[in-house]
Amino acid sequence: MLDALLSTLAALWQQDFSVLQTPGSAVMIYCVVGTLIFLESGFIPAAPFPCDSVVVLSGTLAAVGVLHPISVFVLICLSAALGSWIGYLQGAWLNKLPRVQRWVNSVPTNRMNQVDALLGKHGLVALFCARFIPVVRSLLPLVMGMRANQVRQFHYFSWASASLWTLLLCSFGMLLPMLPEKISKYITAGLMAAPVVTLCLAISSILLIKLRKSSSQPIAEPIQEELFRK
Repeated sequence: MLDALLSTLAALWQQDFSVLQTPGSAVMIYCVVGTLIFLESGFIPAAPFPCDSVVVLSGTLAAVGVLHPISVFVLICLSAALGSWIGYLQGAWLNKLPRVQRWVNSVPTNRMNQVDALLGKHGLVALFCARFIPVVRSLLPLVMGMRANQVRQFHYFSWASASLWTLLLCSFGMLLPMLPEKISKYITAGLMAAPVVTLCLAISSILLIKLRKSSSQPIAEPIQEELFRK
């Protein structure tokens, strides 16, 4: 079981269709895809998971007959919506879950500012937009659970955004087999690297800002001491 799970994960990461198309691999692919989408949608530490590329690859596997199109669509929608609901509950129970507070504190400041801007300007519509932004789609439901108390509207926008996100990416994945193999692999690899690159850029920018503040602080302190002396 563990060997099959690891081989499926490796095949999804490497886009190894020779392994993914072996008889009997469909059940394991469904399990891995559903688990990845659920974790990435509901837990901040799983935000770097390349779930956009996983959804696109699922559409490609459905196009070549490995997966059933309707089954994979329902599975991804269900996993994404339930993951967002778990994120919302984490925000609502934040006072009882100190570990979640540490996860929020570890999020880069620019990402948090982006979430606040979306939530302040557009409210629940932001949940729909955030589904298409890596990292933010797992962070915004948690923030809404902390600051909003509109459960019905949350479910409406969560399911609507999950359905449209799945439909667009799966449809794009179904079109990939029509492209040359090298181009389709480059596109999938770019989608796979996007969340990791985005997170690394955000963390590096925060570190750069902190370094600038720490380098300017020793200069400011002597000036303040001189003013106090006067």
